Amino acid sequence: MQRAAPGAPVFALMVLLCAVWGLQQVAIKLALEGIGPLFQVGLRSAVASVLVFGWARWRAVRLFEDDGSWWPGLIAGLFFALEFVCIFVGLEYTGASRMVVFLYTAPCFTVLGLHWFVAGERVTSRQAIGVALAFAGVVVAFADAAWRTTGADFSQRWIGDLLGVLAAIFWAASTVVVRGTVLARVHAAKTLLYQLVVSAVIVLPLSFLTGEAAVAAPTATMLLALAYQAVVVAFASYLTWFWLLTKYLANRLMVFSFLTPLFGVAFGVVLLGERMSAQFVIAALLVVAGIALVNAPARRA
Repeated sequence: MQRAAPGAPVFALMVLLCAVWGLQQVAIKLALEGIGPLFQVGLRSAVASVLVFGWARWRAVRLFEDDGSWWPGLIAGLFFALEFVCIFVGLEYTGASRMVVFLYTAPCFTVLGLHWFVAGERVTSRQAIGVALAFAGVVVAFADAAWRTTGADFSQRWIGDLLGVLAAIFWAASTVVVRGTVLARVHAAKTLLYQLVVSAVIVLPLSFLTGEAAVAAPTATMLLALAYQAVVVAFASYLTWFWLLTKYLANRLMVFSFLTPLFGVAFGVVLLGERMSAQFVIAALLVVAGIALVNAPARRA
């Protein structure tokens, strides 16, 4: 099916999606006040799995046919679970603003992974510059943490920042698996279900085994933050994104991903009162510039 170039309504929808994804780190941080990170990951995935399954049945999507996607789906689901464990645990040690910047280096890791593992995917010179800029931003951000904090504070922030980078690597790995295997040809809802179900099956038992599953004095804010993650982000926004990919040119949509860390930083500052140093602002801008270059549509000859 030939995909169309997106117009103004689609651009507006993409800006909204980027805002939704940018707010996710704040929601996680708020829920962490009384809900453990592993339990959040598992519960979020479980709730979203039920919703996606119901939507798929309503749309008559074939979920159980033998299409060779079983093993790639399990691997993609494992990477998805590891990604969100890193995000949720990392946010116990670092700020939401910092986490979203490190997490959204994922497109840069993705182009490298596609270059190495998927035939026909090659890094262009423009993308190479984008990757270099994003990685320079990561170095500046780590240097900023070392400059502004010492002792235990630095150790905690360093752990959280590193987990953000690991989350980006796992996100990129799951994208490479989806792009480079039969998952690229199955329905998007089935691919999403693989990731959500595997995540729930792995992380929920782990949460109970570690004794973390109890919810301490739940508040309305915590429950709303958890519902936002499961219903708005993991269900509604992901399905909307996959639907857009079936209708419109992917490279025209991906370029909007640079907005997500900008929204994430803004929400962290406004809603959580996080402070940004000049060095970290420079780091964030380097990452954003790198994302924009990596995802910018190629010029036609």
